[in-house]
Amino acid sequence: MARGGREPAVGEAETGATGVVRRTLVALTIAGSDSGGGAGIQADLKAFARCGVHGTSAITAITAQNTVGVQAIHPAPPEIVLAQVRAVVRDIGVDAVKVGMLGTAAVTHAVARALDELPAGTPVVVDPVMVAESGARLLDTDAQDALVFEIVPRARVLTPNLPEARVLAGLPAAGGDVVIREEDEARELAQAVLALGPGAVVLTGGHRARVVDLLVDGGGEVVEIPGERHPDGAAHGSGCTHSAVLAARLALGDTLLQAAIAARRLAGEAVAGGLRDIGAGAGPVDVLGLERMRES
Repeated sequence: MARGGREPAVGEAETGATGVVRRTLVALTIAGSDSGGGAGIQADLKAFARCGVHGTSAITAITAQNTVGVQAIHPAPPEIVLAQVRAVVRDIGVDAVKVGMLGTAAVTHAVARALDELPAGTPVVVDPVMVAESGARLLDTDAQDALVFEIVPRARVLTPNLPEARVLAGLPAAGGDVVIREEDEARELAQAVLALGPGAVVLTGGHRARVVDLLVDGGGEVVEIPGERHPDGAAHGSGCTHSAVLAARLALGDTLLQAAIAARRLAGEAVAGGLRDIGAGAGPVDVLGLERMRES
C-alpha cells in the first residue's frame, strides 16, 4: 500500500517502508506448496520471475508429492495463512494476487478475509484448484461451497479448466461424445461460471479437443484465445503457470485480454519445453527455459 494515503494505480511505482520508491512490481501467490517443484507455490514463483515480477507467497498447505502423485497434505493453520498475507502486504506491498489451492473450508474463510484487506483495486486471479494432475483431491468437499460463495465473487478473473468449470456450475461430468459436447457447451459453461460473480472468466482449453481459451467478462462477449497442443511436452503445473502469468501481467498493467493472451502463450511454451526427464510420472512444465539458461 502506498505510504502517502493514496492507493497507487496498478503498475505504478510506490514508496516502500524504507522510503525508497519501489519500481519492482510484486505479485503474491496464495497456494499450496508442491515438494516436487512442479505446481503450486513453486510454479507460481517461477512464472512471476519469468514475467519480471517479484514473487511473494502465503502457503495454504504443505503437500508431500512428486511426479507420480500426492502422498500427504498438511493444511496450514488459517491464522498463519492470514498472517503471511498481512506480513507481505504491510511491508512489501502487492500489485496482483493469484489464489490457488485452498484445501479446507477454514483456510478458504481466512483467504476471503485476506482478500478483503488488500489495497483497493488489487487484481485477484483465482485458479479453482480441486484435483491434482495425478488425480488426488486438493479441496475438501465441505470447502467447495466456501470457494464458490466466498472466493469466486472476490476474483477479478477466474481461470477454471473444463472439469473444474463443470463442478463450479453444478453440472455432471461429460458423457457420450465428449468432443462434440465440449465444443457445444464451452461458451455456455463459461457464462454459467461468470454468473457466480467473478469479474471475468478464462475457461482454459487444455482439457478440450480444441486448445482454445475462452475469455468472457461482464459485457458477455466471448473471446477465443487459440493455442497449440504439445503432446510431447510435460504439463504438470500448467494451470498454475497460466494463472500466475495472468496475475503477473495484470500487475504490469496489461489489459485483461493482453494478460490472458500472454498467459496462454507462456503456459503453452512451458508445456512444450516441459521437463520429461524429471521423475517417473507427469513431468513439470518449464516456464524459465532451463536448457537455454544452461547454454548461456
